[in-house]
Amino acid sequence: MSQETLELVQGAKGMELPLAQGNWVLLREEGYSPVQSLVAATGACGAYVYQSVLENSKIPYTFHKVTITYDRDMEQAPNPISAISMTFHVTVEESLQDRATRALRLVSKHCPVIQSLNPTIDIEELVEFI
Repeated sequence: MSQETLELVQGAKGMELPLAQGNWVLLREEGYSPVQSLVAATGACGAYVYQSVLENSKIPYTFHKVTITYDRDMEQAPNPISAISMTFHVTVEESLQDRATRALRLVSKHCPVIQSLNPTIDIEELVEFI
């Protein structure tokens, strides 16, 4: 087992994650909310895993971006995340696009952030070829 520690400090505008370049404020009005940070971490982790899967599968690609949408359950307090959809925008040779699409099935299985989420959250991975 591995244990790491992060420290959040109370700043003038909310909870802050200290960084050498300036603290990252975890407050929606000042930066990204904790929920948005969780969703962003999910997208970043998914993107890193997808890139690794493409590399290990010997599929040449250019990764452009990941767009992430999420839903919150407004019927249940405190409005937890109910679904996250990630779309990876990549350039892949047309003859390899089927393989690149099939590779998506490995993202959730190998992403530690996704594996740490409540299993009731629906996760969707999509790819858009550019």
